[in-house]
Amino acid sequence: MECRIFHVDAFADRLFAGNPACVVLLDEWLPDGLLLSIAAENGLPETAFIRPCPGESPAWAIRWFTPDIEMDLCGHATLAAAHVVLAELGESGPLRFASASGELGVEMVDGLYALDFPRRQPEPAVLPREIAESLNLQPRAVLKARDYVLEYATEAEVRALAPDRALMDRINLDPGGVVATAPADPGRRGAEAADFVSRFFTPQATIFEDPVTGSAHCSLVPFWAGRLGKRELVALQLSARVGRLVCRDGADRVRIAGAALTFSAGVLRLDGRRDVRDNSSPGGARAAQGR
Repeated sequence: MECRIFHVDAFADRLFAGNPACVVLLDEWLPDGLLLSIAAENGLPETAFIRPCPGESPAWAIRWFTPDIEMDLCGHATLAAAHVVLAELGESGPLRFASASGELGVEMVDGLYALDFPRRQPEPAVLPREIAESLNLQPRAVLKARDYVLEYATEAEVRALAPDRALMDRINLDPGGVVATAPADPGRRGAEAADFVSRFFTPQATIFEDPVTGSAHCSLVPFWAGRLGKRELVALQLSARVGRLVCRDGADRVRIAGAALTFSAGVLRLDGRRDVRDNSSPGGARAAQGR
């Protein structure tokens, strides 16, 4: 059995930035254990599996797997999937995906892929001891929706945050995580300007700090819209790869937009067969059916 696979950098306007995701095209869903094995083999923060639903609405279905679990919602892998459908397969938008979190829309807005996602207003919460003890800097406020939202006073504090993974790993938040956030440095100008910044950590996950977490902005956008008194927001996630998200707060939905680029494309061979080297042809084996 063969499936097409794409490696996409999402929330990035250049390669090796943003958050990488694999997108696998299926005709029908494979067993859950096999989907998880594929995601673990890919080793990226998320693998999105998508399949067409001819004659149905939405016309596509999507599921997301980390190397460890199936997720309820993933922003960057949905953006990557939309990029594959629109840019690689040549379909026209807007798109709708059927998912575990309901119908999700994607359309092009000002040259960016704009996700139409559920709004998840975070509410005041008590931070679990396992998380509090893992932090070298304590937040000034704690809230929670799916994820714990830790508010800090400055961008510098978010940058300086260095959780003790061994201590944080004492708790399991599947499918949630811990997002640290603060107002962006007011000295940012031009293309570097932003309204707020964040970092995202997932206890007990193979990838502890996620590069760019679109789904966390389902909570961050309404939180900062209320704090800053504005509906249009630009966000930066301050991982080593950095990601830029252009956001809009709505009544019960949020729009989260970003760019994406294809890093590679190829074929998954799930029957385990291997290529046979053809010594008569230049270059030998037909090794990688990608580009």
